Formats: sequence, C-alpha cells, structure tokens
Amino acid sequence: MHRLIILFVTVVFVFASVNAQKKPKPNPSPQAPAAAAAESPLPRGKDLKEGAEQTQKSAKVFGEIMGTPDKGIPTDLLNKAECVAVFPTVVKAGFIVGGKAGRGVASCRTPSGWSAPAFLEIKGGSFGLQIGAEATDVVLLFMNTNGLKKLVNNKVELGADASIAAGPVGREAAASTDASMSAEILSYSRSKGLFAGISLKGSVISPEKSDMEDTYGKGISVLDVLAAGNRRAPAEVQVFPNKLGEYSKRTA
Repeated sequence: MHRLIILFVTVVFVFASVNAQKKPKPNPSPQAPAAAAAESPLPRGKDLKEGAEQTQKSAKVFGEIMGTPDKGIPTDLLNKAECVAVFPTVVKAGFIVGGKAGRGVASCRTPSGWSAPAFLEIKGGSFGLQIGAEATDVVLLFMNTNGLKKLVNNKVELGADASIAAGPVGREAAASTDASMSAEILSYSRSKGLFAGISLKGSVISPEKSDMEDTYGKGISVLDVLAAGNRRAPAEVQVFPNKLGEYSKRTA
C-alpha cells in the first residue's frame, strides 16, 4: 500500500510538470518607449573668453533696449523675427572717407527655442564730408526665412543681397511704413543714449571666423550653430539666446 501511494504521488508530480511546460509563457509587459536621446553638444573650442564676452555684451545691449518698451523694438515685430543679431559698439570713424566695423552675435529660432549663438562681424564704408568717430550699438531683425538663408551664407551685403530698412521704434509697430514691413531685415542703432532705426545699406555681414573657431573649434559653420538649440552650446555663451527668450518665446 505504501508503494502504491508513492507511485501515485510520483505520477501526479510528473503530470503537473509536463502540463506546466505546455502552458504558454505570459508576454512581458510592454516597456515604455525610450526617451529620445538628448542631442549631442556642439564641439567646444579651446578659448571661450572672447565668445563669452561678446555674448554678454550683446545680451546686455539687447536687455537695455527692450527694457524701455516705449522707445525700443516693438514686441510684435520681435515676435515675427526669425533671427536677431546684435553688434555692440560698432565703431564709425572717418576723415572724408569713412568706415564702420564691429563684432556681434546672432541667434535664430529653432523648434526648442533660440539657437546657439553664432559670431558675426559687420563692415562698411562711406564717402562724404565727415570727421570724427562714434561708437554705436546695432541690432538687426531678420524677418523671414530668406533673410535667414542669406545670413548663413559666407557674406551678406545689406541692401544688395538682402533688403533692409530702418525699423520702427516704440511699443507698437502700427506706424511702420510699407517699406519696413516688406524688408527682409530691420535695422536699429543706439548712439549716445538715443535709439532709432538706421540705414546700413552697403555694409557687409560675414562670419567672425576667429570667435567661431575659438568657441566651437574648426569646421563648425554658422549654419551648424544656428540650427542647434542653445542648450547644445557651451554654457559660457548661452547668455545671449537666453536673453532673447526673456522677450520672445516663440519657437520655429
């Protein structure tokens, strides 16, 4: 009898084991989709000192201008702009034959906000009865994608390669002319405490190769930088796009 009980238990155990093996294994619970990998940072150059100074100066100029809404850039125009470039302290000097030159920073809208800052320079000449020197802060609003595309070219001659007009000043842009509304670029200047639209026809904008290379290393173009979100830039130069974001949060 004892043997029969042992045999019965053994048969039941074997049968249960075989049955368990036949049962389909439950599907593992679906995993949540992996978060999109963060975009890799832009290359970091060997010397960010000049780039950091340029972005800080440009952010300071832009903040001071936008801090006086009755006399600054109209907010509705800023919200329509695709890119903003600021050239702090453009020096105009001359005796009969004159010229102007300065370095600055530009940022454009991306799906994640304002782009990493690109470094530019502006140069121009003039001829006429003039003497003396003057330092001027210059702000450019690039109003459409055509202006943006021309900006990333090797050189842009204002008035020839891209239409430019003096931008209207004040809280509202209602008084702006048709010419300024159709221009690809609106230009402003601040000199001796006065802020107004300015004509920069004939001036040439091009990449500032030294600042670009020092900040991002060799082989990085203005186009690469302006297509990259600001968080991909070295922390030392993010201040300018961050300042733009304080006054206009629209994305591309």
